[in-house]
Amino acid sequence: QVQLVESGGGLVQPGGSLRLSCAASDFTLDYYAIGWFRQAPGKEREGLICISSTDASTYYADSVKGRFTISRDNAKNTVYLQMNSLKPEDTAVYYCVISLGGPFCTVGGADTDFGSWGQGTQVTVSS
Repeated sequence: QVQLVESGGGLVQPGGSLRLSCAASDFTLDYYAIGWFRQAPGKEREGLICISSTDASTYYADSVKGRFTISRDNAKNTVYLQMNSLKPEDTAVYYCVISLGGPFCTVGGADTDFGSWGQGTQVTVSS
């Protein structure tokens, strides 16, 4: 069972930035596309963005385009989510997950296209 561990969440003021990290132990992420999802209280889980094994990004949520970017550092076996210009509506638990399509990001970003859901990391945007 692959386990991904998210970190880097916290409390940030509106307009601020955070960088989330997604790491795996005993498993190499290089070959796989990795996605980021989030779930706010009382809302459905939402796909945000995905990075393929060749570093191509696919956005699933228009609300984060121009503010969030995804990257990977294969030497560190880590995928990052850089979040800028954060808004209160970005408050949620954020999850990184592995694409069941292997190296490719799916088109629609459905959560059923991804696996290895972890505990997530809480991001709270508030003044």
